[in-house]
Amino acid sequence: MKLYGVPGWGSAISEAMLTLADIPYQFVNVDGFDQPGPQRELLKKLNPLCQVPTLELENGQIMTETAAIALMVLDRCPDLAPPVGKAERQQFQRLLIWFVANVYPTFTFADYPERWAPTAPGELPKNCIEYRKSLYLWFDSQLKAAPFALGEQLTLLDVYIAVARTWGPRHDWFAANTPNITAIADSVCALPELHKVLKANEII
Repeated sequence: MKLYGVPGWGSAISEAMLTLADIPYQFVNVDGFDQPGPQRELLKKLNPLCQVPTLELENGQIMTETAAIALMVLDRCPDLAPPVGKAERQQFQRLLIWFVANVYPTFTFADYPERWAPTAPGELPKNCIEYRKSLYLWFDSQLKAAPFALGEQLTLLDVYIAVARTWGPRHDWFAANTPNITAIADSVCALPELHKVLKANEII
């Protein structure tokens, strides 16, 4: 399969998930896709929304959205989530979808304010970042961090946490305000099987 992405962007989450599940993939760097040019045209042929990650499966089908890719990974490697029937399974499902549904939009709005507030784009990024901080504070309160989000078992939720810590408001804020997120991200970054992919995405 081929994963279209940009180092350090949201595709880093899918890269790490595929790596943890030992699913072979080829990374296709489409840096510059957010501007007119050949990279954008390449990505747009696969994904009309022109977003990363975009994953082309072995059969040629296209998958987008990190949560959908996470579910595909779990079909192939169910050990990366708590077992069905356990209370931790419901918490895993809730927090995974909560993160994508709530945190992700703050990046969409803050990174492209001219799309959403064309007459006054200056205030939108600041407001989004402050709101994102409040989301992370709540999220942190839901995590165990011993050593992972749901306890001893490494899950795909932990991958989201490790990568997101490198995005705004960045390491120093997380270290000062979210001890659980910080501890979980540190645990994930210490996993030898993820060293290469996290280094390539400047997560470590």
